[in-house]
Formats: sequence, C-alpha cells, structure tokens
Amino acid sequence: MTAIAKQNGAKLLRGRPRTSALTRAEQLRRAKRAQRERARARGLVHYQIALPRAEAERLKAAMRVQDFTPRLKALLEETVIAVDDYDNLKALCWNRRERFLGAEEAFRLYERNWRHVDRCNMTQAERALIARLADRFGNGVLNV
Repeated sequence: MTAIAKQNGAKLLRGRPRTSALTRAEQLRRAKRAQRERARARGLVHYQIALPRAEAERLKAAMRVQDFTPRLKALLEETVIAVDDYDNLKALCWNRRERFLGAEEAFRLYERNWRHVDRCNMTQAERALIARLADRFGNGVLNV
C-alpha cells in the first residue's frame, strides 16, 4: 500500500491520525484552561511556593498521603488565626489589612489590648481560642 501511495504522489503521515483541526499545542492549551476552570468552580486555587529541594520533595511525598488535606488544615488552624472568625480579635485588628494572623501574634495582641476586649459578649469559640493560645504561648497564663 505504501508503494501505491508513493506512486500516486500521496503524502504519508506518521504518528496518530489527526482528530482535530487544532494543533497539538492549541489542544493542550485549551485542555489546561478547561482544567483550571473546573478547579476554580470547585473552589480550588493553584498556589506556588519556593522551597529548598529537600523540603519540596518531602512536601510532594506528603501530598500523596491519604489524609494530607485534613492534616494540613489542622496545622493551618493551629498556626494561623482567621481574624474575621472572632469578633474581639476583629475589633483589635481594626487598623490592619491582613485576614490572617500568626497564632503567637494574635496572642500578643490579646495580651497588649485586653482592656479593649468585650469579655461579656465573647463567644465560647473565642474563649477557647484565647485559652489555647495562653496554654501554648503564655504557659497557661494570660498576662493582663
């Protein structure tokens, strides 16, 4: 058959037959865009960080562990405090733009500005947060 095709002057194509008029590069670009849109619709965000090679490899291996996401969430909740979740902390951060504070920074902010904290209307969640921060950073004592 190839000899006949050559006699007729037909051009032989190698590789997979074309299924689209688009180039492979354009198909790949559109597929990646669709993948990003699906992830965005699910509420996922792509975030890049620069790490030393050893830590990057460890993180990549850790991401394959089945319960990685809940563990990461627990670590973030322990390490970073969402300001909007706590009314008194939000009031203390009236002059800050950050949505999140480091746990130790939040504890120090509560300690320094305790006179401005509304203890009567404080929620149980905020009381538990302050107790947890005091245990961790103040040896169980809130120095007010």
